[in-house]
Amino acid sequence: MHTRPFPVLPVAAAIAALAGFVDAYAFIRLGNFFVSFMSGNATRGGVVLSGGFGGGGGLAFSLVLAFLAGVILASIVSRRFERGAAAAVMGLTTLLIVSAALATMASSLLAMPLLAAAMGAMNGVLLREEGAAVGLTYMTGNLVKLGQGLADALMGTAPPWRWVPYLLLWLTFVGGAVGGAIVERALGDYTLWYAALVAAWLALLLAGRARRVSPPSPRT
Repeated sequence: MHTRPFPVLPVAAAIAALAGFVDAYAFIRLGNFFVSFMSGNATRGGVVLSGGFGGGGGLAFSLVLAFLAGVILASIVSRRFERGAAAAVMGLTTLLIVSAALATMASSLLAMPLLAAAMGAMNGVLLREEGAAVGLTYMTGNLVKLGQGLADALMGTAPPWRWVPYLLLWLTFVGGAVGGAIVERALGDYTLWYAALVAAWLALLLAGRARRVSPPSPRT
């Protein structure tokens, strides 16, 4: 992550905070399921299949499949809009969150696969343009890189600050989760509209950035 241009880190942190916000809302509404942490859903689904823990296996695996579908959609969109891939994928994420917010009018449960798809798509926002090898909606990989960076710093084999971006992403994710839980308790399903507004703002920000960095068209 240390090789990316400076403006990318704040955007990545904002995306991580949004992911934590949405995941906290879904976790409260679903009762111990996730829309961004698929390892947790896979573990719960596996335990259910073993007959050792209540129900919910179908829900767990449906969220995993929805997340995967979001990743696939984001990859397709990224290839279709190569120059403005980040903005296009963030736009897709926004549409999925808005769709989830609308789905809550019928049932919160109907919104959850859409949110999982949105979280899957969100991981592709910076991947193509910045070569980012970092998770934006799940933190396990970032914690591994944080630990590796700290080890390198202690051994003097890397710059002492290389681990800082991974710590920042983890902290912003946790901060977003705190905010999502607070807003969910106050506003219920209306929480998703706030998430959609933030996602739309990020999409516009990335679109503006793409226009600024795009090479000028050749004159005829």
